[in-house]
Order: sequence, then structure tokens, then C-alpha cells
Amino acid sequence: MGKIIAIANQKGGVGKTTTAINLAASLAALEHRTLVVDADPQANSTSGVGLNPREITNSIYECMVDEVAAKDAIVATDIDFLFLLPSHINLVGAEVEMVNLVNREEKMREALLPIKDEFDFIIIDCSPSLGLITINALTAANSVIIPVQCEYFALEGLGKLLNTIKIIQTRLNTKLEIEGILLTMYDVRLRLSNQVVDEVRTHFKQMAFDTLIPRNIKLSESPGFGVPAISHDAESKGAVSYLNLAKEILVKNGMDR
Repeated sequence: MGKIIAIANQKGGVGKTTTAINLAASLAALEHRTLVVDADPQANSTSGVGLNPREITNSIYECMVDEVAAKDAIVATDIDFLFLLPSHINLVGAEVEMVNLVNREEKMREALLPIKDEFDFIIIDCSPSLGLITINALTAANSVIIPVQCEYFALEGLGKLLNTIKIIQTRLNTKLEIEGILLTMYDVRLRLSNQVVDEVRTHFKQMAFDTLIPRNIKLSESPGFGVPAISHDAESKGAVSYLNLAKEILVKNGMDR
């Protein structure tokens, strides 16, 4: 049975989409069937693996609102073992359209359940908010990765997100776990970056991943080419870091054999 991992933080610009694309691609490179679910109306994960959101027929929006089967929306990518359930700008209106639906917080879980066993991992790229779509993602997920950038306001809003996760654990998804806190945009040369790393590891201890994701030009460039960093430059520090993160997650889940 596949493990569903949501990548969530209501702050923008912390590396959610970069993490979703590159973690998924790294798991696929290690020959684990992996599905990226783009749950952000900006559809950056969709374009980041080489698909044009304007050419999408079915997306996560149709799966949640119109009950289109997820298998009819999933598309293969150019990377072996990597698949995509794309997003579309229509997802912006989904929260309003879903307000009066019964069990509106569980629409994504209902959509993913029939295809869950077809993948080793399902990675959900959440939008930068704590709205209904993100709540759907956390309700559908087995665990959540929280990207935190190594910058001054790193921990701002983290308490609110952790509180939201606790509420979901209590009311909607009792099995939801925190997979880990991922420190992103790390610059070893900056004292501030190292201070943030020390602070997060002091406060959150084992919740913080050992892997640090550096600031890296190849990570920044690769979306422009419509490929993950591992396809753009497999030897870049960014690509290697996400491969190490994938291996760390496999070890944590007893899947490294």
C-alpha cells in the first residue's frame, strides 16, 4: 500500500513545490513508483515535470468536485516510475464549490483511495494556505513534511501549522504523522542559516531531517526546463540533497532494502 505524504506550510516561498518535484523524482530514480499530486492552483508541480497546465483535460479539481476517477486524470512523465495527477487554475474556485458538499474535507482522500495501492509513494504539493484544499491534503495523507527555510522568519507561522495538524489529527485523520521538518535554502556560509538549523534541531529534535537542502542554482533553473534537478544536473548539490532526503525517508519507513 502506498504512503501518502503531504508537503505543507502556509508560508509561501519555502520550497514546497521544489521539494514535491525533486523528492518524487528522487524516489522514482530509486525505482519506487511515485505519484505527484499537484494540489496548488498555480500548477507549478505540473509545469515543473514538463506538462502544460493549459493542455490538461482532467485534474485534481475534476477528481474532487466532479468525481472524475483519479486513474483517468493521472499522466505519465518522461521519468520512469514518476507519474502526475495535475492541477489547474480552476482549483482556485474549488473551495467555494465544495462548501456545501457532504464530507468536503475528505474529497481528496476519496479520490486517491482507489489508486493508492498502485504506487509506493504519493506526494501532495499543497498550496501556501491552510484552506480547504490543504485540509483535504492533510486528511488524505499518512504523514506531512514541513519545509522551513533557513531565514530570519523561519519559524513564523510554524506554530499555527502545527496546531492545524493537531486539529486534523483529532477530528479528521487520527493516523496523520509528521514525517519531518525539512530545512531548505541552507547556505553554509551564513551565520543566520546555521543559527536557524541549530534552533530547529534544538526545539524539534528528531522531527528535523538530517538532510539539509541548500540554495542551489540548478534547483532554481530546472523548473524553467520542465524537469526535476536530477534530470537537469544529477551531480548538482540540490539534486544530491534531494536524493539523500529520499534515502532518509526510505530508511525511516523501512523501505531501504
